[in-house]
Amino acid sequence: MAKEDEETTKVSEYDFRNISVVITGASRGIGFGVAHAFASYGADLHLIASGETIHEVGKSLTKLTGVPIKTYQCDISDKTRVDAVFSQIGAVDVLVNNAGLERPTPMADTDPKVAETYARIININVLGTFYVTHAAIPKMSSGGSIIITSSIWGKTAVAEFSAYCASKHANIGFMRSISKELGPAGIRVNAVCPGWVETDAAMKSLAWMSEKTAIAEPELLNEIVSAQSLSGLMQPADVSQLYLYLASALSSNITGQAINIDRGEVLG
Repeated sequence: MAKEDEETTKVSEYDFRNISVVITGASRGIGFGVAHAFASYGADLHLIASGETIHEVGKSLTKLTGVPIKTYQCDISDKTRVDAVFSQIGAVDVLVNNAGLERPTPMADTDPKVAETYARIININVLGTFYVTHAAIPKMSSGGSIIITSSIWGKTAVAEFSAYCASKHANIGFMRSISKELGPAGIRVNAVCPGWVETDAAMKSLAWMSEKTAIAEPELLNEIVSAQSLSGLMQPADVSQLYLYLASALSSNITGQAINIDRGEVLG
């Protein structure tokens, strides 16, 4: 092997041993995929989710990877509970703000539940992200990395998902602002903007869109992936690699960025 190849191999290997990583929304979907990826590289993991299944998820990942994992059941829209969780966590090197709620909120629907859903989405995706970040920052030092899960819908929009789109636009604005604020302390802040990933939340949205448009789910999904430069539907594991990169020293010069990972669906 050439010397250049050896150096490339060394640089490309991740090692998160003795690195404290906090991940919200880690019980399923992208959050679980990201947690699995970090555990595979030895991270000291703290997983947070609103459902009690997070404890079983932690045990499952420990069996898969051999890495002890601490789990916490917490609704991140409750600041008091968020603060209580972080009082149990020591230093934080990497924070992955992944928890989020995706639901349709059609403006023409007069059902009071729409307004309730709208408020719930904003409370989790916007206020919850703030509460978690606010609690974590005092535990972070130079070299720390904050990664927020936004969406390509945080750069574009679709009809009848205004609360979700607004919250993901807000995530990007929040990220950009605090990247300026935390830069002098040596803490980087970036956002990941996934396209269509095969998660429960995405498939529920697909089913709702299919019902509204009277287009069969397989046909609608084909229309969606056909808009991508690269065909096919991503899996959580496909997306997780970007989180590892943004958490590592390989991305030490990257902050304030909202990075698409969408197989080329949205260019820019």
